[in-house]
Amino acid sequence: MDASCFDQPSCDAHSGEGFCQSERTKTLFEEIRASVKNNSDEDRSFWRPVLPWGGVYTIKAGRKAMACNPLYVRISLKNTCTIDGFLMLLYVILSENEYFPRELSNYLGKEFVERFLYLMDSYKFTTVKLLWIWDKMEKRQYKTKVHKASLEIDLFGNEHENFTKNLESLMSTIQESFCTNWRCRIRIQEDQHKTIIINCPQDPLLDDLIQAAVDEFFCSKIELCEEFGCVGQREFTQRIFCHGAPPFVILNMQQWKSEDLAYIPYYLAVAQQRYLLEGATLFNKEEHHYSAAFKIDGNWMHYDGLRTENLVLLNKPPELLLLSSLVYIRDIEK
Repeated sequence: MDASCFDQPSCDAHSGEGFCQSERTKTLFEEIRASVKNNSDEDRSFWRPVLPWGGVYTIKAGRKAMACNPLYVRISLKNTCTIDGFLMLLYVILSENEYFPRELSNYLGKEFVERFLYLMDSYKFTTVKLLWIWDKMEKRQYKTKVHKASLEIDLFGNEHENFTKNLESLMSTIQESFCTNWRCRIRIQEDQHKTIIINCPQDPLLDDLIQAAVDEFFCSKIELCEEFGCVGQREFTQRIFCHGAPPFVILNMQQWKSEDLAYIPYYLAVAQQRYLLEGATLFNKEEHHYSAAFKIDGNWMHYDGLRTENLVLLNKPPELLLLSSLVYIRDIEK
């Protein structure tokens, strides 16, 4: 199915998301921001669920499908937490920074960004997820099953596979290397990555392990050449972004232990650019479930699509000990 079918400005009563754009006076982000300013200690949750787990979308076929009775086909989504947290963060980033929608359009496409914001502001959350699945994901990244007239899409898996790797060339980096041995089979090499996966440094004396890990990922270095039979040294240039510093970066933190996360930097230097902590995704291993935390106007909120009250204002910054990722936005003042 073409994702363009979700760009309808009218109400969608059959999808269970019957909320017209014409009824809205504020965007979803503006309403969340207003709820943060007007919160009370008795009620710190947003007034309605945002991006609830799963979803059901009902498609009404045309009259030609059946002569008398129109045919309805249900699309059921399962285990959507592998994209939900990042979709929430993407919406906040696009809404909070007036320059970023245009920038991200260069990577994700102008039509996608505009449709994504429209659907979020229209509370069409199931349709938002279908837009991501059909516009950005590959079929091998999710399972489908047909039962009678219902299609089930199961997103069980890893959020970095289902979201981070599908951000086109947003975080693509390249690092060149040259071997000093003229007889080396492959003297010049290029190492490209679409995501930023950092490993925890082994030096216990470092104060900021995350910054040190990012520096190691991007820095120039000299190592022994690993090509078979080569005795030369390989000189690596500084790693750079292929298309300039992106509006935001996602650090894959899956390999880090909680004891290594005692300090989370609010400011991060990435390839000579300054980035600010915007949020994080969290992973509960026992439930195999992802949630997210993010900032709005300096206030931290926690999002968990499985909960009834799934968007809650926090009294203090969250303890980011069960990290799956950290999300930093580029400092536009620098």
